[in-house]
Amino acid sequence: MEEKAQKKDDMSDWDEALTEQGAEADGGEEGGWADLVDKGEDDAPTKRGAERILNQEEIDNLLGFSPDDGVLGEQNGIRALINSALVSYERLPMLEIVFDRLVRLTTSSMRTFTSDNVEVSLESISSVRFDDYLNSIPLPAILSVFRAEEWDNFGLITVDSNLIYSIIDSLLGGGRGMQAVRVEGRPYTTIEMNIVRKLIEIILGDAENAFQPLTPVKLNLERLETNPRFAAITRPNNAAILVELRVDMEDRGGRVQMLLPYVTIEPIRDLLLQMFMGEKFGRDAIWEGHLASEVYAAEIEVDAVLVEQEMSLRDVMALQPGHTVMFDVSPQDPIEIKCGDAALTKGIMGRIDDAISLKISRSLKRPKMSLAAFENAAQTNSEVG
Repeated sequence: MEEKAQKKDDMSDWDEALTEQGAEADGGEEGGWADLVDKGEDDAPTKRGAERILNQEEIDNLLGFSPDDGVLGEQNGIRALINSALVSYERLPMLEIVFDRLVRLTTSSMRTFTSDNVEVSLESISSVRFDDYLNSIPLPAILSVFRAEEWDNFGLITVDSNLIYSIIDSLLGGGRGMQAVRVEGRPYTTIEMNIVRKLIEIILGDAENAFQPLTPVKLNLERLETNPRFAAITRPNNAAILVELRVDMEDRGGRVQMLLPYVTIEPIRDLLLQMFMGEKFGRDAIWEGHLASEVYAAEIEVDAVLVEQEMSLRDVMALQPGHTVMFDVSPQDPIEIKCGDAALTKGIMGRIDDAISLKISRSLKRPKMSLAAFENAAQTNSEVG
């Protein structure tokens, strides 16, 4: 009992000592908590330990959000970690070659259209979600919906306001080297819409020529929209290829963006996966021709089957010399010509002098593959001979 009472007194003395130290820290003239808080020092510790409150900019950097970064900008932090699994970009080597060709064709066409020194450059080819792209379009802008006839699907071309007013200023006699003036708060006029329509038709024509060596395609302009929500051509979560072109006319210019959903280019996906034009993915035409020529020159044996009849093993074992086996067939009935177990055609049996002849009464069965390879092989053999 005495030991317990002694321990209780020691704990009471320790609590009183802590209370007095806390009171001195709060009310003291130097080093007190209140003075540090009143002075507004950011590094003031708390009673429970050193804590630091993050400001809004630090929180945005941690999460990867920034008001200056669009959906196509560089992402970091938690946002980059989340979005890394959202869109898987499949590299399409031939698509990059097609758009390099588009840049050269569009540069020449734009110079003819504007009579100005125009330079078109390919800025980026990236993969985005369709809904994220619509939300990232800076307004005002003109969006054109076009249809790829052979692929039976749609695409999107976006022309930003800077390029629109630059083209208009150049076509209507604006001074060279002057920045185009954009009038805020008013819709595009009929003249401006017609000029942009002509510009987009030129780009679509160049895109057709760019795809021509790979596959023929007809790109038809469907409509022009100024509201991104009216230009929905696929599901919001579908992935798409976004190609961004930069058009410079001395000190003015802007951007053109072409968006192709993956479902649109799916019919030519195998062509776009090629590393170079004309790649056959392992197919060798030389060996095909060699094999066809060898097959064409090969000799095979065919059998003329008069009749086939099923008999039991007992009846076969019972056959003796002098027995007659009756077949239900007449001399005028066609006989079957076979190569092994494969039936080729039918014919009529006859006799020429002492030789048995066979007249083909039905054409051979057409093979599943084309006979062009065999015909070419036969022609080659005849020329060599």
